[in-house]
Amino acid sequence: MAQQNNYNEDAIRSLDWREHIRHRPGMYIGKLGNGSSADDGIYILLKEIIDNSIDEYVMGFGNKIQIDIDHRLVRIRDFGRGIPLGKVIDCVSKINTGGKYDSKAFQKSVGLNGVGTKAVNALSSHFTVQSFRDGASKFARFEFGNLEEEKDLKTDEPNGTMIEFHADDTIFKNYKYIHEYIENQIWNYVYLNAGLSIWFNGKRYYSKDGLLDLLRRKTNEEQLRYPIIHLKGDDIEIAMSHDNHYGEDYYSFVNGQHTTQGGTHLNAFKESVVRTLRDYYKKQFEPSDIRASIVSAISIRVQEPVFESQTKTRLGSTEVAPDGPTVKAFISDFVKTALDNYLHKHADVSEALLKRIQQSEKERKEIAGVRKIAKERAKKANLHNKKLRDCRVHFDDDKNEKRQDTTLFITEGDSASGSITKSRDVDTQAVFSLRGKPLNCYGLTKKVVYENEEFNLLQHALNIEDGIEYLRYNNIVIATDADVDGMHIRLLMLTFFLQFFPDLVRQGHVYILETPLFRVRNKKETIYCYTDEERIKAIKKLGTNPEITRFKGLGEISPNEFGNFIGENIRLEPILLNEETSIPKLLEYYMGKNTQERQDFIIDNLRVELDVAEEAAGENEGEDETPATKKGKNRKAA
Repeated sequence: MAQQNNYNEDAIRSLDWREHIRHRPGMYIGKLGNGSSADDGIYILLKEIIDNSIDEYVMGFGNKIQIDIDHRLVRIRDFGRGIPLGKVIDCVSKINTGGKYDSKAFQKSVGLNGVGTKAVNALSSHFTVQSFRDGASKFARFEFGNLEEEKDLKTDEPNGTMIEFHADDTIFKNYKYIHEYIENQIWNYVYLNAGLSIWFNGKRYYSKDGLLDLLRRKTNEEQLRYPIIHLKGDDIEIAMSHDNHYGEDYYSFVNGQHTTQGGTHLNAFKESVVRTLRDYYKKQFEPSDIRASIVSAISIRVQEPVFESQTKTRLGSTEVAPDGPTVKAFISDFVKTALDNYLHKHADVSEALLKRIQQSEKERKEIAGVRKIAKERAKKANLHNKKLRDCRVHFDDDKNEKRQDTTLFITEGDSASGSITKSRDVDTQAVFSLRGKPLNCYGLTKKVVYENEEFNLLQHALNIEDGIEYLRYNNIVIATDADVDGMHIRLLMLTFFLQFFPDLVRQGHVYILETPLFRVRNKKETIYCYTDEERIKAIKKLGTNPEITRFKGLGEISPNEFGNFIGENIRLEPILLNEETSIPKLLEYYMGKNTQERQDFIIDNLRVELDVAEEAAGENEGEDETPATKKGKNRKAA
């Protein structure tokens, strides 16, 4: 009753645009993150600004965009028409102000100063915008979304818009830009906008052949079963081929936006390929046999696209345009005609594609028996699976706002898994315990995934047997000790994922957990250090003779302490593949029988360096030697 009496007019609060965005940033940019994942908020901020510049190019204005990032300061300059000078401030600080609301001017746009630019402004400690139009310029500076300065200027700069921002590090904590993620983002922009040049920190990114270039970069053409099929039509472009990897690889786009979670267009494409090839070969192949080892890209442009979130990663539209054909019918008609015609004209491609499908069919039938037994075993184990401590929320819970945070920690031994289990977030963090070192599966067929109980249970826990569409955890984190055995286990687990489920790595789901090597403390303060350099700084900060503990393994860290390292301040190192990297060659080098070649490389590149721990010891007389210090001296002596 008391609470009801307190519920009056004073309890109702209205937030202005800036407060609302800062209070609920996830509504506008998805998860915050620290930059270790490609879909973290700092990259969404970057994308929101670039999208506006891309839309200018699509409308025929400006074929060059400059992006410069210096630590955390981002500057983006396009050479389009420039924001109308009288509306510069409104476009970056007033919700529901922007060019995209005029559907005649921007029929198939993604950005154009809608909510996105305002979100960047509100979530930045420093934000400036300057528009250049026909010798005149408007400049405005904001701090935390508040207008601090505006100026009208004359200029000899070419037309366009320049935006500079520094994401607020009180919201995006401990963040850093990983340039490989940004480069991939930029490559996608130029593939989808052939003829556009984007300069990033002085390097030019450019594509002449669109999605054909994308697949050339994403694959090793020597390993493809047939030359890339490249098909273009009005508002649609497709590229596809097959190789010998496990799984399916798709890159889907709508109006230049990379829809990493697919949507109606990708589903329609998958169905259309299956239907077209069944009709062409006049045989009812299993869809999984047709799509096995496929690598493809599809881009469409639609009017007024409907996405299932503000970050635009999944298309929800069912129609190409108001009163127009459905997305499914539009894509189906194009694929049926264009792909069928292509195969009739290229008999060599038709024959190679048929052999790939038949090979997949044969492989599926060969493992059908052991697969059935493994499924039954996994089902029984699932009733009381001691290896898996599951969480409540999963990545395939599309409507749960916590789905992006779902994490599976893969640990070595019971002691490490025990510490994580006791300190984890039971809603979003699960733990899978390995028993010693897993099998080296390099060179083995997928049959081993079912025959090896540990691999089978892990596959079952992740729900990736038939692909990663229904993956149960967004982040798969390998959590091992930072010693030789731990590194070996990391390598064996990465071999497993790269060999059988490379899409998990390609799509940025696999990470290494970084845990502190040292704890430096005195009676007033405790500092956890992940490197020797951090340890030296901590020693300097805390003064003479602090207590220093060297963590040898995860099991030595108490559950109470572990909570500090897997919560808000978690440090994850993403597993990234360079676009030039060939997975088969990579695995052959590290896991194959070329022992002498690896040994020669190690010997030729071995370096002996002065351990930085000695520097700390020299600057802090009286400090006890740590194991790291002793190790450095022993190595130097050797």
